Amino acid sequence: MNSLFLSWGIAAAATAGVIARPFKWPEAVWAVAGAGLLVSLHLLPVDLAIQAIGKGRDVYLFLIGMMLLSEVARREGLFDWVAVLAVNHAKGSPRKLFLLVYLVGVVITAFLSNDATAVVLTPAVFAAAKKAKTPPLPLLFICAFVANAASFVLPISNPANLVLYGNRTPALGAWMTRFAVPSLLSIGLTYALLRWTQREALSGRCQADLEAPKLSASGRVGLAGIAVTAAVLLTVSAFDIPLGWPTAMLGALTAMVVLIQERKSPLPMIREISWSVLPLVAGLFVLVEMLDHTGGIAALATLLQRAAQHGELATAASAGGVIGIASNLMNNLPAGLIASSTVIQAHGSRLVTDALLIGVDLGPNLSITGSLATILWLNALRREGEDVSFMTFLKVGALVTLPTLPLALLARILAG
Repeated sequence: MNSLFLSWGIAAAATAGVIARPFKWPEAVWAVAGAGLLVSLHLLPVDLAIQAIGKGRDVYLFLIGMMLLSEVARREGLFDWVAVLAVNHAKGSPRKLFLLVYLVGVVITAFLSNDATAVVLTPAVFAAAKKAKTPPLPLLFICAFVANAASFVLPISNPANLVLYGNRTPALGAWMTRFAVPSLLSIGLTYALLRWTQREALSGRCQADLEAPKLSASGRVGLAGIAVTAAVLLTVSAFDIPLGWPTAMLGALTAMVVLIQERKSPLPMIREISWSVLPLVAGLFVLVEMLDHTGGIAALATLLQRAAQHGELATAASAGGVIGIASNLMNNLPAGLIASSTVIQAHGSRLVTDALLIGVDLGPNLSITGSLATILWLNALRREGEDVSFMTFLKVGALVTLPTLPLALLARILAG
């Protein structure tokens, strides 16, 4: 019993460290430290820890590919080029620029994933705000909030979708039947509420009619790499093929073509990538494995079974809400892993599983550490010299998420 309490205490402390970032140390430090303590104190067998790390292979590969594509785009001026296009189309209106950025974010999230929105769109939006000479934070908030609000448009819109369903991912037609209305509601309401919270900062005028920079040959390669990646991800997801290897290979191929074209060393590009996100994900997988090893998931599965026996609709609604809040306490990647294991062991219904997915995807908009996409967004901000505190994000997140999550869940429940 003492070892059980110690295991859970270490996991809780590690999770708190990821959320609060004491001493401003990177999130990965706390996740890895917690995982390391569990193994070194023999609270989790080494072989189970290694297996847990291996379970994240597809996520690691996916992130590597996206980070390579983003770094190529940043270095070759693609973000500046996109920024000028957006600013000129806004015609001096910060509110129109806000809408344009939001729509682009919806498209990128739907077809490339919410992590891609955080990694690829954030630098472009920062560049657009700088060129438009408008406060950057309202536009940057879009990259975080739309990444989660639009993350259940398609199965590939969030890696957590594939984690939760595994090889049980619904066919595209069935997916759209079940999630089209909740997705539209989530996207529309998130936009309206986020726009309302930023209304003062978006008043006035911004720059317009900027001279568009010429996109270099390498920049065009980066743009083509992102477009091809989107098409390939849609294709492979239709055949239930893991997304990691295709994304990593296309990211590496795009970077290689650019480096060969410019005859440059890969080392500067490699040094600029935020590799710390990989050990962060690995540490989170180990913490979830500890929960399974100590019987926590079995207990949750029993609880879910008993609740479903008393009423499926109420169980779906409460399960989606609870996992949505829990995602902010532990991050939605481990929350998705826990939900997936729980619903399999409990033989949960389709409706309960769908509600859990909406909670895992949309719930993290409440806090800055709720999803992996938001952590990636925060890392991108820090590279640009910006930062957002936990409380600053929470003030906006509460106003946006607390109405949106229950309404999206209600829409899914009413769809039957």
